[in-house]
Amino acid sequence: MFASILVNGLVNSVILILTALGFSLTFGLSRVANFAVGGLYLFAGFAAWIFLRILGLPYAVAILLAIILTGILGAIIYQVLLVRVRGIELSEVIATFAVGVAILETFRWAGFVTYEFNLPSFFKGRLEILGTVIDYQRLIVIGVGLFLAVALWWFTHHTKIGLGLRGIAQDEHTALTLGIESDWAAMLSVAIGSALTAVAAVVILPLGIISINVGYEVLLLAIAVSVLGGLESTVGLVIAGLILGYAQVLTANFLGPQWMLVVYLAAIVTVLAVRPSGLLGRFKEIEERV
Repeated sequence: MFASILVNGLVNSVILILTALGFSLTFGLSRVANFAVGGLYLFAGFAAWIFLRILGLPYAVAILLAIILTGILGAIIYQVLLVRVRGIELSEVIATFAVGVAILETFRWAGFVTYEFNLPSFFKGRLEILGTVIDYQRLIVIGVGLFLAVALWWFTHHTKIGLGLRGIAQDEHTALTLGIESDWAAMLSVAIGSALTAVAAVVILPLGIISINVGYEVLLLAIAVSVLGGLESTVGLVIAGLILGYAQVLTANFLGPQWMLVVYLAAIVTVLAVRPSGLLGRFKEIEERV
């Protein structure tokens, strides 16, 4: 039982981390809360399926095109919509949420609602770890999730583009005086965040089916993990993913799967009440309330 919880909890935690990476990165670098993340996730999944099943492209090419198109769609969303409401937080939330719902419901209208839509595993087979059988696709999820978490931390802390984006997020006026164009930086962060969401989709969706309802669930997951860890902290995101991932598995094992949703909601409410900045976030409560 313990080994099963350990292995399955790790898989579940990395799935949560992958799901939230794009949302957290976009907000951390541009202060744009992209609530279209659920729609972008499903867009990537269905795009990969269309390239693979309808157009007959090689699986690797289908995945790459889906990721690129999703990143481009994120940039378009910023240029067409977000650039007009940027800085007005409530308008950003409403606008991006509306775009996400529109994407999801467009797929529903187009008939993408049956159980025939799924992506194949990258590799067939399974192995045993600590007495628990795990398939290769879940191992790939773990590898991709941990690699991206480390790579993103390095990108935002040790590259000129990453440091420039962080500078915009921390002090836009000072960054502008140094020649960093804020709208370009924000568009780039939304595009990168959207592409990361697509990576999560093409890696995770082979574990199940591509369903419209998954898009709404992804949005809730991304918000819960990001709020718990701290919206601008990659390390906090990883810690939050581990906490929620193992909490879900323990809840499912000892209380029942019907209680798993309560874990997300309880995390959001508790953290907002006790520590609005999240576990490792930085929030100037006094300054912002004066």
